[in-house]
Amino acid sequence: METSIDKKGFFYYAEDYWDIFIGIVAIIVAFYFHEHGQKVISTTFAAIGIGALSLTVSEVAEILSERLQEPYGSFVLTFSAVVVEIILLYIILLQVHESPEVVNTVKGGIISAVIVDMNVLLGLAVFVGGLKFTEQEHNKETSSAYTTILYVASIALLVPSLLGSSEHKLHNVIEASQVIALLLFVFYVIIVVFQTKTHTHFFKQTARSRIFRMKRKIKENDEEEEEDDYIFDKFNNIVLIFSIFIFIAIIALGAEVFANDGVKLAKEHRISAGISGLIIAIIAVAPEIVTAIKAAKNDEIQRVVNIAMGASTVSILVTVPVLMLLAFITNIKLALDFNPLEIGALILTIILVWKTTDEGHTNYFEGISHLVFFAAYAIIAAYF
Repeated sequence: METSIDKKGFFYYAEDYWDIFIGIVAIIVAFYFHEHGQKVISTTFAAIGIGALSLTVSEVAEILSERLQEPYGSFVLTFSAVVVEIILLYIILLQVHESPEVVNTVKGGIISAVIVDMNVLLGLAVFVGGLKFTEQEHNKETSSAYTTILYVASIALLVPSLLGSSEHKLHNVIEASQVIALLLFVFYVIIVVFQTKTHTHFFKQTARSRIFRMKRKIKENDEEEEEDDYIFDKFNNIVLIFSIFIFIAIIALGAEVFANDGVKLAKEHRISAGISGLIIAIIAVAPEIVTAIKAAKNDEIQRVVNIAMGASTVSILVTVPVLMLLAFITNIKLALDFNPLEIGALILTIILVWKTTDEGHTNYFEGISHLVFFAAYAIIAAYF
């Protein structure tokens, strides 16, 4: 007779916990090669480790999100991903004393996070979901609210950018950036209240996914489900939150190697700030992309919209104020004077997302449109 221990052999644990194993080992390897001056290998393994453990954070946050339901679920997912993004960008920003050009990389990373969320994440999920279901419906009030928020936020970011292109001194531009950062954070607090208290119906699915309902019913009726649960399913919410912070702390160690050696590599190989920003954004957003594609396959396009647009909102309204605060504390001169390509791509992305989601349904053509837009932006960023 086969025992439960036999059932839970090596392949069982490898399938469920490969991301934790690979993440920790990759970061250890990255430190080893960093100490031996092998920048390419150390940067590569640091990126692998960050990506793998970010996936773990995403999976743990997803368990929390399922317990909390929408809109709180997507809120937890997007916030956990943005924490990783902030850590990466800030540790890179700390290299400014040795490499002043990293300021442009950080600014590129802020905008790139939104570009990746709104084009790669949303585009891939909508494309995959569209191929499987032809059309998928979501609450159009969600996209209407988020596009308004993102439009206002992008206009706010234009203020220091316009000052930066004139004869104003850098000191004035930094002061204006700090005021804008504070304004964005206040705006975010109001949005949290709007999203979680007064207008929660704006962010909930209007048509329940038949596939998701069917899978949940099968799960509830499965007598052996409890035995084969992912270990984090058995923890309460407090332990899950603590676990997320533990993994984020390990990610921070890998980010230190990634920032230190990655900045030197970018400088040696003359990699543009735009491409560097995209690489950072893709590493930070990769777990969300996996989650969004899974949701699209389950016909949960509402969750995809919440994740993509919610993450973009948090990337501007939280990442910018936090980075400005950290820069102020550590006496680093950070101005939000983004270049025309970054601001133009941000505004065009918001317009494209508005056109994609304003009718309350999506298809694969709209998904591929976002991916083509991203490819065009990446080409320009490489040569800008």
